[in-house]
Amino acid sequence: MTEDKEPIVRNFNFVCVMALLVGSKIQFSDESKFAVDVSKTGLTQIPKDLPPKTRVLDMSHNYISELQFPDISFLSDLEVLILSHNKIQQLDFSVLRFNQGLEYLDLSHNQLWKMSCYPVVSLKHLDLSFNDFDTLPICREFGNSMQLDFLGLSATKLQQLDLLPIAHLHLSYILLDLEDYNVKGNEIESLQILNTKKLHLVFHPNRLFSVQVNISVNTLEYLELTNIKLNDENCQVLMNFLSELTRGPSLLNLTLSHVETTWKCLVTIFRFLWPKPVEYLNIYNLTIIENIRKEYLTYCNTALKALKIEHITNRVFIFSQNALYTVFSEMNILMLTISDTPFIHMLCPGKPSTFKFLNFTQNVFTDSVFENCSTLDRLETLILQKNGLKDLFKVGLMTKGMPSLEILDVSQNSLEFNRYERNCTWVESIVVLNLSSNILTDSVFRCLPPRVTVLDLHNNRIKNIPKQITKLEALQELNVAFNYLTDLPGCGAFSSLSALTIDHNSISYPSTDFFSSCQKIRSIKAGNNPFQCSCEIREFIKSISQISGEVVKGWPESYKCAYPESYKGTPLQDFHISQLSCNTMLLIVTIGVTVLVLVVTVTFLCICLDLPWYLRMICQWTQTRYRARNTPLEELQRNIQFHAFISYSEHDSAWVKNELVPCLEKEDIRICLHERNFVPGKSIIENIINCIEKSYKSIFVLSPNFVQSEWCHYELYFAHHKLFHEGSDNLILILLEPISQNSIPSKYHKLKALMTKRTYLEWPTEKSKRGLFWANIRAAFNMKLALVN
Repeated sequence: MTEDKEPIVRNFNFVCVMALLVGSKIQFSDESKFAVDVSKTGLTQIPKDLPPKTRVLDMSHNYISELQFPDISFLSDLEVLILSHNKIQQLDFSVLRFNQGLEYLDLSHNQLWKMSCYPVVSLKHLDLSFNDFDTLPICREFGNSMQLDFLGLSATKLQQLDLLPIAHLHLSYILLDLEDYNVKGNEIESLQILNTKKLHLVFHPNRLFSVQVNISVNTLEYLELTNIKLNDENCQVLMNFLSELTRGPSLLNLTLSHVETTWKCLVTIFRFLWPKPVEYLNIYNLTIIENIRKEYLTYCNTALKALKIEHITNRVFIFSQNALYTVFSEMNILMLTISDTPFIHMLCPGKPSTFKFLNFTQNVFTDSVFENCSTLDRLETLILQKNGLKDLFKVGLMTKGMPSLEILDVSQNSLEFNRYERNCTWVESIVVLNLSSNILTDSVFRCLPPRVTVLDLHNNRIKNIPKQITKLEALQELNVAFNYLTDLPGCGAFSSLSALTIDHNSISYPSTDFFSSCQKIRSIKAGNNPFQCSCEIREFIKSISQISGEVVKGWPESYKCAYPESYKGTPLQDFHISQLSCNTMLLIVTIGVTVLVLVVTVTFLCICLDLPWYLRMICQWTQTRYRARNTPLEELQRNIQFHAFISYSEHDSAWVKNELVPCLEKEDIRICLHERNFVPGKSIIENIINCIEKSYKSIFVLSPNFVQSEWCHYELYFAHHKLFHEGSDNLILILLEPISQNSIPSKYHKLKALMTKRTYLEWPTEKSKRGLFWANIRAAFNMKLALVN
């Protein structure tokens, strides 16, 4: 056994396992609970602590030598069991009798030589290939597995009726490992396979092909042969082997993998298969040995539609190129693919060709490969990826003789266009053009087919899409990702553009004009650009947010701020900045309106509430209190000198001096009056404050005259302040004459408040009531109060 055979069925097995899991109706909420992977862990036996609910168990690439009933009997939900690449020698299918749901069993690449049968009816995939069986390991019980779809087998010899027990099953895939197949002499064996769509035969990788078996399949559609080593002598052995398999009309696909052959034998294979019903011939990993000489080959009518050859290794270093050219260029088929080839194998056909599809990916073609070629007039698709193309102007000229060409792929070359003095010449039939992964610049837009509808220019060196370019009115899809563009293009030159891919560029401030000029856009992918999150991007965010998510691909996860650093990584949809911060005129207007409102407010306060008056009063109060703080403490701690300070209007002085003062002083109540107790030299405000602070009470004689006196209001203000500052009840209000609330100016709101909330003494006009009036006043004084003389 060699490592070359391991990848043969790996892809198919993987597809089968995935299909089995995807097709399951059970949603696995805990992957570790239902799928266990212990492959490549050095196991010598099956672990005993497997979760009972395991559905998928992979123990491949270990050293397990046996499979016993207790190992997996408790895994009643097991669906997939992979034991490939171990050291198991014997297998008793009865160990699976409690695994009734098992659908996928892979025992390939072990050392199995003996097998005991037991029905496992649920199997869909059974792989016993690449083991040490002498004969095909077929049990009669396999015939009960009506769901069996894939069967992998191996043997060293074959018998015609080996597969009879499963002849009634309709299999999709049979893998037959014949690496160790060995028949003495020229004995020819037979094997009849009744029903399968695909047959895959694997031979020994290091032996010359010598298998002589007549294999007949009724419904074969796809045949694959792996590890075919040929020379000129045994080439006919392969032809004989294929004769029976290619006889039926149903075989449409033939694949030869890991082929080592001479050039002469390869041409012989073509000559043999050309008249056969095979429509698609694939050759993978082809190695040419010994020599390459001119071989004469006349191509007859054929059912073959497509020939694909991938990865050619040439071990012949000296040969005539003409021996290669004619074999491929004169083929009368529709599609030819020759990829990953280190030499030029085809030039322009010598006569009109039937080719409609040519794929020469990863070869060594240059710009002159089909220069002045007029025989490819039916060619519709030409793929020249990963070659040595350098001049886009020459590529355009190459297409001039291909009037049917619609799809051209010249990506991943070294194409440039620097011919500014000349315009390019293209065949007008091209509708799909792939120029990605080259070194093209802005000038490429002066060298494009006029009717192209799909244009791929991603991964080039384009910095700008010039406005003065030939209009591509038919262009519908444009891919300019992974370039150096700094803005979204307009649709002035692309009036039919419906899909734009422009991600991974250098766009910082995308223009919003794109959405207004590109009315037909149905898909835009502009994410992963270094967006500058500032005022300039606000309109773009607003515009793109209003478009359906089906149109804007990758929104919002691929659209993030790159600058400034404080916003880096922030999705554009979460970036918000006020309109005021971005509109200078609006900011100026806002500031102006705010200043105007402030001026109006201050003016209103000054006019209606006499704000300057209050400001002057507060200023005087502050100055007085400041001087008081600078007075020595001993001076401030003096006792009260007066029982009462009387505040009145000069117009009411006669009543105060003739009625109020004599009556109070007769009761030994010491009175403070401004005309006899104000200290000369001090300000009026300071005298008022001092008199109020040195007096036990403050008597206010209220009248319409009092209301009109500004100094009376000062005195009332400071006395009221003392009421709240010291918590004392030091105000006595005497209403000499009635005062209407409406007659009190609005600036004297404290007077209004006092007259509303506090009790005042009203001077009676009747003499009989005046005794009670004086009694109430005397009761307001503490006659035992000690005064400082």
